[in-house]
Amino acid sequence: MNQNQVSEVIQGGANVFEDLGFAPEEALNLKIRADLMLNIKRFIQSQGWTQKQAALFFGETQPRISDLINGDIERFSIDKLVMMLVRADMDVRFEVS
Repeated sequence: MNQNQVSEVIQGGANVFEDLGFAPEEALNLKIRADLMLNIKRFIQSQGWTQKQAALFFGETQPRISDLINGDIERFSIDKLVMMLVRADMDVRFEVS
């Protein structure tokens, strides 16, 4: 893009995965997993843990924690992420409307 071209900015929706073209069901599943992963990542960071320390706490391997920290969403199910949040003594609630 040269200096004379103007970029068009398009406002995204509530779910970036829908914006990327995923089917609504898959987009919702991906958004839920991404949100849960972000909460676990923030918890690990708030503890000041290394990936190895987090792995010991969650009963996981260090490479698996690395996958989580790096956002490798395909490697985690909603069930697994909820179990990890519960282990961190975090309150998990789902709302259906």
